Amino acid sequence: MTDISTTTRFAVLLTLANGFIDPYTVLTRGGVFANVQTGNVIFCAVALSVREWGQALERLGLVVAFVSGVALAAHLKAGGLDRIVPHPLRWTLVIQAIVLVVSGLVPVSAPQSYVTVPISLLAGMQVGLFRQIGNVTYFPIATTGNLLRIGQAGHDYLIARRADARKGFLIYCWLIPSFSCGAVIGAFVTRAVGVRAIWVAAALLTVVLILLVLDQRKETQT
Repeated sequence: MTDISTTTRFAVLLTLANGFIDPYTVLTRGGVFANVQTGNVIFCAVALSVREWGQALERLGLVVAFVSGVALAAHLKAGGLDRIVPHPLRWTLVIQAIVLVVSGLVPVSAPQSYVTVPISLLAGMQVGLFRQIGNVTYFPIATTGNLLRIGQAGHDYLIARRADARKGFLIYCWLIPSFSCGAVIGAFVTRAVGVRAIWVAAALLTVVLILLVLDQRKETQT
């Protein structure tokens, strides 16, 4: 059974934490996008075009890790490991927070894949396990999909006057600035603190985990 939270505050903080991560990896781990994979596909193609095989394989490895995380999440959602992992999203958030804490201890001189591959894998798991608030679909680790959806929801609510589009429109109005704020905070804190800046994202994920548990208890009691 997959963990579910229907509260906007959970999604906002989750999106804020994810917005923090890619500026961190870009600034401290060789210009790599660990969460958002579009950039890695493009960089892989560019590396292939100039025959930089090592760079291409490195970027491809991140994409494979992300897809593997999504596939594992799909297996968990199908109930494949219910007896072993009864609350997959909770455990994903716990492991993510631990990985981020450990990442802050890995020196810049170490191979960047030690940090970026686990982050990509867990990002895939997270987005595979949770991308809905009620019937509103969103993308917690990037903003392009949310920009697309706010455009559609904005049209439906503000122009077509569809009352059922109001909830989605307001949620995206929260999520897009949250991701942007996370990215800005991530860039500033990383420049100021260095590799240990990722501990801020770990702390945010810990808060997200607490909110998830509290939200689920309230839903169970109602």
